[in-house]
Amino acid sequence: MDARQEKGLLIAATSKIERNQLGLWKVPSQAGNGISYVVNLDHGHPFCSCPDFEKGNHCKHLYAVEYVAQRETKPDGTIVETQAMRVTYAQNWPVYDTAQMRERERFVELLRDLCNGIPQPPQTFGRPKLALSDVVFGIVLKVYSTVSGRRVMSELREAEIKGLVCKSPSFASTFRYLEKPELTPLLKVLIEQSASPLKAIESDFAVDSSGFATTTYNRWYDAKWGKMKSEAKWIKAHLMTGVKTHVVTSVEVTATETADAPQLPDLVKKTAETFTVKEVSADKAYSSKKNLRVIDALGATPYIPFKNYSLGKQGSHGFDCLWDKMWHFYNFNKATFMQFYHKRSNVETTLSMIKSKFGASVRAKTPVAQVNEVLCKILCHNICVLVQSIYELRLEPTFWTSDTEEPVVPEVALKMGF
Repeated sequence: MDARQEKGLLIAATSKIERNQLGLWKVPSQAGNGISYVVNLDHGHPFCSCPDFEKGNHCKHLYAVEYVAQRETKPDGTIVETQAMRVTYAQNWPVYDTAQMRERERFVELLRDLCNGIPQPPQTFGRPKLALSDVVFGIVLKVYSTVSGRRVMSELREAEIKGLVCKSPSFASTFRYLEKPELTPLLKVLIEQSASPLKAIESDFAVDSSGFATTTYNRWYDAKWGKMKSEAKWIKAHLMTGVKTHVVTSVEVTATETADAPQLPDLVKKTAETFTVKEVSADKAYSSKKNLRVIDALGATPYIPFKNYSLGKQGSHGFDCLWDKMWHFYNFNKATFMQFYHKRSNVETTLSMIKSKFGASVRAKTPVAQVNEVLCKILCHNICVLVQSIYELRLEPTFWTSDTEEPVVPEVALKMGF
């Protein structure tokens, strides 16, 4: 199976391919730009309207349609078309509608339950500080509302009246706490804890990264062209997500230039602390011997495609049984491998859900606040997933159910007098 066949199988498994009354197939472009190509298999030679076919190649879109429209010849010569390649799932609309209509009221309840486990750091002098649980509640509610800190104050006052917070923090306090580096590890703990009610449901996971735009820019003087130039900054979120519910189980937010592969071991290990990991899917950017070994050591199977130049014995390096076994599985049982690998598309769905609902950019100006804002977006997403699970799976989420009744606030937060 060459590269075009592999891509065709990916399109067939993850994209919506339709056939019109004239027998022409409509195949969406993988670039995600809204363009679709027309494929015809019925009249003489196969045809596709894409540029690759015009160069004389059997393009990936032709392969995709061939996979979708598998032809089965009966003994009498009759050709029967089947479309069993793409699996679709019906939406339970009454349950979905109920979850969406009640999401906001259940969101604040779950957020309150999650924040109730945050203990107040000790204070030895000075004016009494705001309760850390109330501050985190206000910050996350602000991100969920997608409005400015000043405009969300009315919702915080309503939360105070309902007893969800002891005292609603002001918008200035919200901004000030959002810029604290001690908040970052605490938000990661909350994200992991918000995913824990689904530990009996999720066992297969996918990893990927995506960028979030910022409102800050790098500016420099270009001596060659004699003028000022600028480039927008953005930050990168690396996350692991369950393929069934799209809940984020672990996350790292880094600078733009950070590579993907080194982030995978920590993401997998953090997830394994709560979940039973059976499968991990990731794209070729995560292909390395170290990553395979980390996943295998946890008793899981890594479904990570190999790069085109990868060899069964890792080139001139020493023999590695796991690498060799997975390389042969990938190259000689590719159709089976891809059936497992295609679960990776769920992490792209998760990223799309987060960005479409809470925005693909951050409003914060400082680097620390930008990281914390992205983490808040992911925490909001997890709570929304739990709301959906309450109605679809009849789940009753409970937090902080470990041996300790309350979470351990990261030590750095206590030392810094958070």
